[in-house]
Amino acid sequence: MSKPIVAVVGRPNVGKSTFFNKIVGRRISIVEDTPGVTRDRIYAEAEWNGVSFVLIDTGGIEPNTNDIILSQMRNQAQIAMETADVILFMTDGREGITSADSEVASMLMKTGKDVILVVNKIDGRDLPDNYYDFFELGLGEPIPISSVNMLGLGDLLDEIVNRFPKGKDLSEDDDAVKIAIIGKPNVGKSSLINAILGEERVIVSNIAGTTRDSIDTPFTQGDDKYIFIDTAGIRRKSKISENIERYSVLRAVSAIERSDVCLLMLDAEDGVTEQDKKIAGIAHEAGKGVIIVVNKWDLIEKETNTLNEFTKEIRNELSFMLYAPVLFISVHTRQRLDRVIPLIKHVANQCAMRIPTGQLNDLISDAIMMNQPPSDKGKKLKIYYASQVGVKPPLFAFFVNSRELTHFSYSRYLENKIREGFGFEGTSIKMVYREKGEKDAY
Repeated sequence: MSKPIVAVVGRPNVGKSTFFNKIVGRRISIVEDTPGVTRDRIYAEAEWNGVSFVLIDTGGIEPNTNDIILSQMRNQAQIAMETADVILFMTDGREGITSADSEVASMLMKTGKDVILVVNKIDGRDLPDNYYDFFELGLGEPIPISSVNMLGLGDLLDEIVNRFPKGKDLSEDDDAVKIAIIGKPNVGKSSLINAILGEERVIVSNIAGTTRDSIDTPFTQGDDKYIFIDTAGIRRKSKISENIERYSVLRAVSAIERSDVCLLMLDAEDGVTEQDKKIAGIAHEAGKGVIIVVNKWDLIEKETNTLNEFTKEIRNELSFMLYAPVLFISVHTRQRLDRVIPLIKHVANQCAMRIPTGQLNDLISDAIMMNQPPSDKGKKLKIYYASQVGVKPPLFAFFVNSRELTHFSYSRYLENKIREGFGFEGTSIKMVYREKGEKDAY
């Protein structure tokens, strides 16, 4: 089951970002900085009492005048409505209720989503008189917190976790490979799905995906089941012109969380953009299978080394994702479309592959003989044995004498040897190190 998504909504200066950063700073949230990925910290993977979820900060560019505060809040609320399982509507306990708060509260009540009303900046144990005014918003009992002083956050997190959907989403098919089509707007995501469905002659009706309102399209090929998750499936009449990049990235977060394999679509005419890097970084950090699909290849003038040079540019710009295969296509001319589904099936199998412990340790032993582990102050790293302890993404545990002696460069060396021996094309590999007598670190 994919992780629930929690979106924080509210007007500027009510403390959304402070709340978000406090969660991250207290390491309730686990965020890894990936080399080569430049992106805004607009989301974080969080865990509370053993329950994992994704926290989204919808705070965007603050408006310059009071005239567009309400429109900005509507934009934030719209993002939350489309992506979140639970919405935190944050207000300012010092300032009290504003007309903008009332209008957005009315919008949120109509969504059918779980909305938790949060009154921030309650710095003492005694509630101010205006706290009771927030009941007028019609969103139930407000939860008082102070993001700055970390007051009430435990109670709030308890309430968030209690609101998560219980059990498996019945609309999801466990046997089907779920494919998220991700990328910046107008790169051809929906056109790719339509082209593949037309080729396979298995036209099916769209079904509601989940509470996140993406459009799911299931289809079969032989005995194999697939579900396409189209992040461009819904087109709202209102446009988020000031913040379209943040909007598309947030849409990608929810689709990536539900997927097994991501098709990262690039525009051949644009190359790799900063927005592409952000979206790629999300898929990488989520540990999903990834295929880089370069669309509109028919529009590029070709020379002898054009494809190789473009591939080299992708590898340089997305250096953290060297494992992802690259496929050059044209939806318009149907060039190489027949390779998409077989490659998806291949990558999905690679993500779920398990290596027998004996074979793994034979490979690791050979790797150690070829390149001895590092040492520090006369003490040498010893690797007793290794075991694969997880899939999607593949997770390997190495049992060692000292975790402090493990270096990034040697870990990368071992990862490369594992890939040489077993493949794992299209998926990241996670590696953890444990010392004797240590409890599970994964």
